[in-house]
Amino acid sequence: MTGSDVPPSFRLAYVPGVTPAKWVRIWQERLPGIPLTLVAVAAAEAAGVLRDGGADAGFVRLPVDRTTFSAIPLYTETTVVVVPKDHLVAAADEVSAEDLADDIVLHPLDDTLDWETLPGRPANERPATTADAIELVAAGVGVLVVPQSLARLHHRRDLTYRPVTDAPESRVALSWPEDATTDLVEDFIGIVRGRTVNSTRGRTTAPAEPKPSKRAPAGGARRQPTAGKTGKTAGKTSRGGAGGAKGGKRGKPGRRS
Repeated sequence: MTGSDVPPSFRLAYVPGVTPAKWVRIWQERLPGIPLTLVAVAAAEAAGVLRDGGADAGFVRLPVDRTTFSAIPLYTETTVVVVPKDHLVAAADEVSAEDLADDIVLHPLDDTLDWETLPGRPANERPATTADAIELVAAGVGVLVVPQSLARLHHRRDLTYRPVTDAPESRVALSWPEDATTDLVEDFIGIVRGRTVNSTRGRTTAPAEPKPSKRAPAGGARRQPTAGKTGKTAGKTSRGGAGGAKGGKRGKPGRRS
């Protein structure tokens, strides 16, 4: 089978916390003949997967290298602190970074938040992953500050989370290699941007030819009355028109004498 004979397909990468189901469903409705394959990747590995052709596009966390990748920012996540349910933070609606000053704040190696200064007290070691950090929070070792989607992804019954008002936020974007903007990438961009199926942006389609009007001949001019029928035509005028005998209101018939 030659390269031109290979049926088209689309590979979509996504990082932990992102749920692409909505966009995948629309793709399957619009392009049922082109399979879409999901590729789960770690946040730190997403750029490499896209650069090496392991996926055509991906949902990633910003920032990305804009000299290599195009990106469409989609949304910004709330940042939360994950704590045991009996922690003092659980009694509050929201907290600030200063409220965590006395806590050990875990900082996993796959952290996606751009901290200038990490709040709280540092742990002796950095957990390898967010999942490992969650286990340490459950064991009472410390607390963890993450995007809300990751707190939901690693939900446990013995843990809860609260928003941190002044923590860095994580932004999610659709990204792809700038020099690999294929027709299928354009199709997926249209889906993510909410374009309708008939939208001409991205993929070029030929405009439909207008249908000729049924009310007038194709030449555009109105047909002139046929000779010999003008008297009959003139006699049929609308009520109150000038074609009547009196040209005004219709009168009552006179009484016979």
